Amino acid sequence: MRQSLQLRMGQQLTMTPQLQQAIRLLQLSTLDLQQEIQEALDSNPLLELEEHEYSEDTAGKNEQKQDNDDLTVSASADDKPSEYEQESSEALSKETLSDEMAMDVTWDEYMSAAPNTSSGPMPEDESIYQGASTETLHEYLMWQLQLTPFSPTDEAIAIAIVEAVDDSGILTLSCEDLVESLNQGNSEEEIELDEVQAVLKRIQLFDPVGIAARSLQECLCIQLNQFDLATPWIAETKMILTDHIDLLASRDYRTLMKKTKLKEEDLKEVMTLIHSLNPKPADTIVREESEYVIPDVSVKKIKGRWVVELNPDSMPKIRVNSQYAAMSRSVKSSTDSQFIRSHLQEAKWFIKSLESRNDTLLKVTNCIVKQQQGFFEHGPEAMRPMVLNDVAEMVEMHESTISRVTTQKYMHTPRGIFELKYFFSSHVSTENGGECSSTAIRALIRKLISAENSAKPLSDSKIADILAEQGIKVARRTIAKYRESLAIPPSNQRKSLI
Repeated sequence: MRQSLQLRMGQQLTMTPQLQQAIRLLQLSTLDLQQEIQEALDSNPLLELEEHEYSEDTAGKNEQKQDNDDLTVSASADDKPSEYEQESSEALSKETLSDEMAMDVTWDEYMSAAPNTSSGPMPEDESIYQGASTETLHEYLMWQLQLTPFSPTDEAIAIAIVEAVDDSGILTLSCEDLVESLNQGNSEEEIELDEVQAVLKRIQLFDPVGIAARSLQECLCIQLNQFDLATPWIAETKMILTDHIDLLASRDYRTLMKKTKLKEEDLKEVMTLIHSLNPKPADTIVREESEYVIPDVSVKKIKGRWVVELNPDSMPKIRVNSQYAAMSRSVKSSTDSQFIRSHLQEAKWFIKSLESRNDTLLKVTNCIVKQQQGFFEHGPEAMRPMVLNDVAEMVEMHESTISRVTTQKYMHTPRGIFELKYFFSSHVSTENGGECSSTAIRALIRKLISAENSAKPLSDSKIADILAEQGIKVARRTIAKYRESLAIPPSNQRKSLI
């Protein structure tokens, strides 16, 4: 085999560390980017935060104003002492400590004997805010358990019951399982089933009433038992919850009226009483923490045009420390000079990557707003179909770059805060040859269901027929899929008499 040297020309894309850093910053969310900037500030001494600087004119005006204030104060002081100064000097001349105060009396005891200068008790409507409560359901139940007079055996049973309650307030273990688990660790005396049931009834009357129930039926019945016996329709309500809970769950009101021999007006009264109960009592105690979103861009309508602006509060502004950067030419040690130059280069690349991220985000957002002006004017029903490739071709970028830009980035609009991914949707063909956005179809489905008659809710087939009349041809299965994505139950579960 013969060896030879050949010269070839070609192009190759190399992922330099700077390019990798720019791509990584591009896909970070606002909170992650703030953390990344803070880490860069901590590790690179040549990076610093930009602080607001006052101009010389502003400083001069402030100094002149301060001088005028000093002159005014001096002039008033030369004239005569003010009324407040006279009262203060007289009070100080008369204010002396009593010589009769005993030596063994402390200062606190002496001051406590002074008259109270308070204007009275705080009004009830001006209570002091002590912070939001972060108490869990188990902690709340244990607090009530400690305030309830239990015997040692009953207290052990109550603790076991509370520990078996999940976050939704349902008792996850049966009474038989609780008896078995309690007797395994108790060698002195055996606990009976009726003891556990008796303690369970007391726990179920804790606040909120109906906690530690073993089923929805038991939870509602416990709450209903707290009503006055003279409450209208309470007997019929107990009968329906006890004997016909399955028909009530399936909303089969016709069969329910037939078996209970109630008229429709009477059943409405019963349903009103049932709706006053709380099927999830634990939700009043367990509250989910609010998740806050910092928008990256904002959209406003200025003089008839939709204008996109970057959120200045979404990230801190950084710059290169000019004093440290100038030291690279004055230091004598080559090691120090190399240290400053390397960190200076990293700082410049980091700032350039941030600027590139902002420019790309602004360019993509402007393209989205331009294509979806119907949404900003008329709402989600006017959303146009759009995919990542459409925006990539308009801004002359790769589709993967558009995906990184629109992930975990949020836009503040007059209609609310939306993730940039929200404005992308698939195409659905219409009868006249046009295209409709799947997001617009979901909005139409939600609008139709919100305006439907609760006694005769719209089925998926009926919704498909209504959309077909508007020129949007969608299959019934597609309607069902979109309805489920909106967390809307089917028509048989949306039926209601009230």
